[in-house]
Amino acid sequence: MDFNVKRFAADAGTFLSRAVQFTEEKLGQAEKTELDAHLEKLLTRAECTKHWTEKILKQTEALLQPNPNVRIEEFLYEKLDKKAPTRMNNHELLGEAMIDFGNEFGPGTAYGNALVKCGETEKQIGGAEREFIQSSAINFLTPFRNFLEGDFKTILKERKLLQVKRLDLDAAKTKLKKARVMEARAAAEQDVKMTQSEFDRQAEITRLLLEGVSSTHAHHLRCLNDFVEAQTTYYAQCYQYMVDLQKQLGSFPSTFSSSSHQTGGGANVSVPTLPVSTSPAAAPRKCSLGFGELLTAGGSRRARVLYDYDAAGSSELSLLADEVIMVSSVPGMDSDWLMGERGNQRGKVPITYLELLN
Repeated sequence: MDFNVKRFAADAGTFLSRAVQFTEEKLGQAEKTELDAHLEKLLTRAECTKHWTEKILKQTEALLQPNPNVRIEEFLYEKLDKKAPTRMNNHELLGEAMIDFGNEFGPGTAYGNALVKCGETEKQIGGAEREFIQSSAINFLTPFRNFLEGDFKTILKERKLLQVKRLDLDAAKTKLKKARVMEARAAAEQDVKMTQSEFDRQAEITRLLLEGVSSTHAHHLRCLNDFVEAQTTYYAQCYQYMVDLQKQLGSFPSTFSSSSHQTGGGANVSVPTLPVSTSPAAAPRKCSLGFGELLTAGGSRRARVLYDYDAAGSSELSLLADEVIMVSSVPGMDSDWLMGERGNQRGKVPITYLELLN
């Protein structure tokens, strides 16, 4: 019991001497032992590393998951050591909506089929995004968090202990200066030697930890390379998915009808548009395949249909890809159109959807 009381009294005395030393330093009434320049530089670098690591971590989290509510939810699940529920991302939700609409509208129609294909591509992009986020979380975010929650917390702990040892050393020096009796000076000198040794030892421990920040930089550089590689893979996948989709959409031409944009009266003129594609099959063919001659000389010719075409009105003829019809020019008709005949069916057809046969 007496031992515990004495120990408590000693601890209280040590705490009081630290408090007095700290207060007098702030008031400029006591000298302060300064850390060497190299250690100060290492401390500044560690603080800078911690500041920017936090900032990059926060911005990367916002990039990978823009919704702050979802980020909070994922953080809580992580702290509770539970798996967060799997939810569809925006690309996957859009893809699902497109597929559902395309199936309801009719996958046999050009528009419905195109919607389904777009939806499938959006879901592929959503899957690629999910893989990118998972890879970035493991190879980039986790090492950054480990530094902040592990290595840097250890540095803070040892730095705080170094501050305590410095206060003990300076308090012992102050006590030595104030000692007048020989016995008191001898005890104070012994105290200075002991506290100086403890301070030097703690300074060395702190220095070694701070120098380890260089290894952290090297590790984070490798993580940064992994992050860039993951981004490169993700964007390359997305680009390839969209290129493939664009090629597929080249076989689903659409027409623009001015009637859908007119609210008043007047003649409705349908203007055919080329399919979006860079392939030669989608380029205009009327010059290279004899359309000019047919328009000028008249007569009729057999033609193969290149793409499906949905008639925009009763004056037009719907077409199916690869079927063969008869076409002829009609005086006064727009040069982008021919008169098409399939059995008893007759109607205007766009030249850009046809290939004349010999």
